[in-house]
Amino acid sequence: MLPLPRLSGDVLRTLREHLRPLIAYHLFFTLLASSLLLPAVGWTLSGLLAQFGRPVITNNELIELLMSPGGLLWLLAAVGLTFLVLYLQQSGMILVAVRPRDHHVRLAFEALWATLRRLPAISGLVVLQVGAQLLLMVPLALSLAWLHAFFLGGLDPYFVQNVRPPALWAFLGSGLVPILIWILLAGSLYVRWHLALPALTLEGLSPPAALARSVQLTRGRGHQIAVAVVILLLGIIALPLLATALFDWIVTPLLWGLPERNAVLVPAMLAYLTAYLLIALAITFAGIAANALQATCLYLHLAHREPRPEPPPPGTHPGRLAWVVELAVVLFAIGQAWLIVNRFEIRDEVAIIAHRGSSLKAPENTMAAVEQAIRDRSDGIEIDVRLTADSEVVLYHDETLRRLAGDNRRVGNLTRSELAEVDVGSWFGDSFIDEPIPGLDEVLATVRGRANLMIELKPDPGRELELVEAVLDDLEAEREIRLACRHRAEDRVTALACGDPDIMREMFFAAMSPWLLREATLREPRLRTSLLAQLVMSGSLERQGFDALALRHNRIDEEEIRLAGYYDYELHAWTINDRTRMSQLIDLGVDAIITDRPAMLAELIAERRRLGDGALLLVKLRNWLRN
Repeated sequence: MLPLPRLSGDVLRTLREHLRPLIAYHLFFTLLASSLLLPAVGWTLSGLLAQFGRPVITNNELIELLMSPGGLLWLLAAVGLTFLVLYLQQSGMILVAVRPRDHHVRLAFEALWATLRRLPAISGLVVLQVGAQLLLMVPLALSLAWLHAFFLGGLDPYFVQNVRPPALWAFLGSGLVPILIWILLAGSLYVRWHLALPALTLEGLSPPAALARSVQLTRGRGHQIAVAVVILLLGIIALPLLATALFDWIVTPLLWGLPERNAVLVPAMLAYLTAYLLIALAITFAGIAANALQATCLYLHLAHREPRPEPPPPGTHPGRLAWVVELAVVLFAIGQAWLIVNRFEIRDEVAIIAHRGSSLKAPENTMAAVEQAIRDRSDGIEIDVRLTADSEVVLYHDETLRRLAGDNRRVGNLTRSELAEVDVGSWFGDSFIDEPIPGLDEVLATVRGRANLMIELKPDPGRELELVEAVLDDLEAEREIRLACRHRAEDRVTALACGDPDIMREMFFAAMSPWLLREATLREPRLRTSLLAQLVMSGSLERQGFDALALRHNRIDEEEIRLAGYYDYELHAWTINDRTRMSQLIDLGVDAIITDRPAMLAELIAERRRLGDGALLLVKLRNWLRN
């Protein structure tokens, strides 16, 4: 076994000596993958997903889907096709490294063709190697699922995420044991089979023979190979982080010193982004190539006692095509930078929606939280509504009173008068002792003409339509009150204080069920609806039939923004309490942000409005880099 310093040196020398054909191959393969392989993979997986005939928009729906026979087949196909693309790229780089030629571009094409000819064998290796690792994950997944149900099964995920109760730490601590066992088993198997791809690529072995050959070559050297693999992995992870930190430390401050004139800022930003993209492309290439070359050097040393691939013959020249390829990379980076800079809009607006009221200043879903949200300059207030035993609509999120009142009774089993006696404010602080559970009618009267509402439906099983009809009855009663108020009004100011009689324009009906939203609009066509989603599996959701998609903020990207514009619905992001992420989402182009800190978002928007165009451009650039 090679000493680690020598192995690292051999990998770096091989990368330097075969740099141009490796770059050419990487570009050709990336072009092939992006134009044919990856779209084919995406179409295949979307087509398979569409066969299930139901949307997948929540974590529970995703788990249920993946645990079904068809879902497991889809998951295996997704993982297998992803690794197949990675194995094909690695195999081609191995061929480039061991076949030094004079013409770099021709060598890259030959390696690409030879790799595609090995597609059946590489596919078989993926099935065996990746399949075995997936089988090892089954006991891990089952044990973690059991532990999650035992410790966190009865708790609201949002509560767990924000409060982090002792049960969460108990779950994490208990989960470490099966995770460590899995890491040891999976790592041992990965090391034993680490040289299977070089053996298959260079010796033309069948997949089972390549795995056996790898086990033979690595026998007795597992610890040394594991250390080498871990060090490389840490380097691949650390390199982009270090490069980004150095870039921000050295280059980024130069932009803030430029005069606030677009004639200067735009070219400077274009040069900055071009350099950033070139560095990102170089780091991606270096990580992929280093991984392939490490396996190649290890294989040659253990199988043939060769320290590393032979260097190219003396006098090797890159050729004009190689220069053209490299120039194309630079032009591509410049083009991407130009598109990014021109996509920035100088001014943009976003609506502020207070999550369960201003729920970090007052207890959630209470009149105190609603009043605080209005004071915090919220445009809208998101509330959760449930049906009582006597079919009244009240504000409450959970099925039981356990989390906020320490009472195990179910909300749906109690009358409104009984719920009015429950204290849901003491847990938050002494100043909110005896804060009651309010009714929807109380909230409608309070927000009248002052803020809009997003009413999230939280129905008990079997009472979904009863809840919809009860909420619509409350809205109709409020509309009549507003009409009567307007009739009595003596001037325009008094009339405005009565609120808009067309109350449906101020409301969003929200739910995690497309069916429930359709049923609501059948009963009230003027109703605006918002589909709440934790995620959206590609190809599973018909993006029509709702006025807004409220999506978990970490699932929002430029593609979601594009789809919202194409299908003409609003995109709302939930739930964000961090200023940096708020600013990023504003720049992405969301229509509304749902937050527990509406005052923070209002102040951020005010600060952005005070910025000049040049300063705002720099803010947008910084946010783009952080996305």
